[in-house]
Amino acid sequence: MQLRDKIYKGKTIGILSGGGDTPAINSSIEKIRNRALILGFKVYGIRQGWKGLLGEGDIVDLSNQPYNGVYGGTALFSSRTNPFPTTGNPENRIPQIIANLKRYKIDVLITIGGDDTNGSAKRLYEQEGVPVIGFPKTIDNDLKTKTLHTYKGKDIEAVLCPGFPSAAFRVSEMTRHLRSTNESHRRVMVLEVMGRDAGWLTGSAVFGGAELALIPEYEMTKERKEHFFETVKQRYHEKKNLIIAVSEGVRWWDDASGQLSMVYASSETDEYGHKRFGGVSGIIASEISNRLNIPARSQVSGYYPRSGFCCEYDRQLTSALADRVLDLLIRQDYGKMPVMNKIFPVEQLEEYNTTSVDMGSIGNQPLQKIYFDEKSFVFTDAYIDFLANILGLPYVPSFGYAFKKVNPDEL
Repeated sequence: MQLRDKIYKGKTIGILSGGGDTPAINSSIEKIRNRALILGFKVYGIRQGWKGLLGEGDIVDLSNQPYNGVYGGTALFSSRTNPFPTTGNPENRIPQIIANLKRYKIDVLITIGGDDTNGSAKRLYEQEGVPVIGFPKTIDNDLKTKTLHTYKGKDIEAVLCPGFPSAAFRVSEMTRHLRSTNESHRRVMVLEVMGRDAGWLTGSAVFGGAELALIPEYEMTKERKEHFFETVKQRYHEKKNLIIAVSEGVRWWDDASGQLSMVYASSETDEYGHKRFGGVSGIIASEISNRLNIPARSQVSGYYPRSGFCCEYDRQLTSALADRVLDLLIRQDYGKMPVMNKIFPVEQLEEYNTTSVDMGSIGNQPLQKIYFDEKSFVFTDAYIDFLANILGLPYVPSFGYAFKKVNPDEL
């Protein structure tokens, strides 16, 4: 029997993106939109995340117009709006959201985000029965996707989120570029990388030449701090220059207060209770200079890793995951999030290597212990193998000269 119309003709999908932007969000929107159109859905974009479903709503029609998925960020804009009541904002916004979903006749909601955005969507599905599908997004790469990495015959629970590959490339590139100025001045460079709770992204600096690293999974207690300084001293004197990658969320021992502390760029919190980190690299560089008498500088990568164009790996990753969204839509299997089942090189990022997980169990996944040597402050060969699937092998440039010093007595 021939179907005269597309199976979801007359139905509408709404797509929103919440939280921090990544280079892969526009690609995700484009790929999801295109597959939804195949099924006959009208596709709406909800601007500024959950904020676009408040008040009168802020909705645009994405159905039949060009959409640039290569350019990074999100053309739907973003916000850290929390639809549920919090200590800082006790208002319950759910009635507004439900009213606007009905007003704009949105039948299925697709949320592109991390634990906060997709966690709120899952609650909306469970408490209000709104059909939702989550789509992973974070440069920190700490969303629990249950993606396996096979290393030397052992399966490790890793993570693979759209946005991370592009950000990892930029961190490695930035580190590689810093090497020339660092070698020229024979310095220690402390490079600060985004990562509130996990060091997945910080590890990508190794692919550009970072030799030591500090990550949030291992607190820098007083004892570990002393050991770290000894390690820095030893490594610096081997070659007279050193790059140290540091996650913004590192817990650093404060000698003045006698306790572990975190460095915040602002005391303000967003609607999910998160403060904005920033500045730990400057503190560490200053202490290296003062305690070891070694010239040290700090460099904050800031928003650079999450900016710019979407890389090829992310383009193919968002395409494969959008294919899984197509499957979920056809089967009306809501409350799920598409993920890759294993870490693969780019040519194997296809729908048959995807699966889906329940949005209620996504949570946060810290860096596995097998990926980091806490005693020597280095990422292990297991991590190198993990990231090599995405970035290829590390490339570390160097002057590489062994000049012979002139002795005037021999002239």
